Amino acid sequence: MVPITDRLFSIGRIRQTIWQLWYPFLTWRLRKQEVLFLNYAFEEEPPMDIPLRPGDEPNRACIQLYYHVATQVALRRKNVLEVSCGHGGGAAYLSHTFAPQKYTALDLNHAGIRFCRQRHQADGLVFVQGDAENLAFENNTFDSVINVEASHCYPSFPRFLAEVARVLRAGGHFLYADFRFKDRFAEWEQAIASAPLHILRTRDINNEVLRGMSRNSPRSFDLVKRHLPKFLHSLGRDFAGIKGSRVYNALKGGELSYRSYCLEKAGDREHG
Repeated sequence: MVPITDRLFSIGRIRQTIWQLWYPFLTWRLRKQEVLFLNYAFEEEPPMDIPLRPGDEPNRACIQLYYHVATQVALRRKNVLEVSCGHGGGAAYLSHTFAPQKYTALDLNHAGIRFCRQRHQADGLVFVQGDAENLAFENNTFDSVINVEASHCYPSFPRFLAEVARVLRAGGHFLYADFRFKDRFAEWEQAIASAPLHILRTRDINNEVLRGMSRNSPRSFDLVKRHLPKFLHSLGRDFAGIKGSRVYNALKGGELSYRSYCLEKAGDREHG
């Protein structure tokens, strides 16, 4: 009998292989579109109404998810790493808006990184290709690590958390948001509780994400319909969180939970 840890590792690798194929395919299919965000969205009640540049306005709901996650700490003049930056919209927005000293945005998708380098320019903003579970950075490098709606794709979430803790400086922060289906709640919570990071705050943001999904649904549905082959429309609707999709309904019914976190790496602040 194959040990359960080996089976879980194998399942994780299969999942990663699927995502390794899906994201470059998506980048290619959307290459002529201004699709800068691959995450779901966020809208409070009453609406957040954060000021945006005119060019950012079409992506307001997606930007607001990044704003919610990233503004849990100050990023100004800090060294920031974003893991799994997608098409770079969040990285560009945070770099322009909050003026970190350096913002390194990493993604496994080679095609996505090429797109980001061509599309986004900001002082101190750098895009690199890399693996979330094997971060090619020295220990104690970053003041903050950001991860928005990506860790459910990773083969080993605990390994990713260990890498985050390794590259963070003492007193640094992990700013995080993602979702899990109910059958993985306990596993998710245990991994976070066991990580070498202290939870400063957490928030269930199901309602805010649902509002954001609803706001984005017409545009997302149009993109799926026009740019994906018909046999992928169902997957595309789930991926985009379109109102009425399996993911949308699971979030609405409590079978899926979307949460945000701010975690801190313990250590000697004076030498962090």
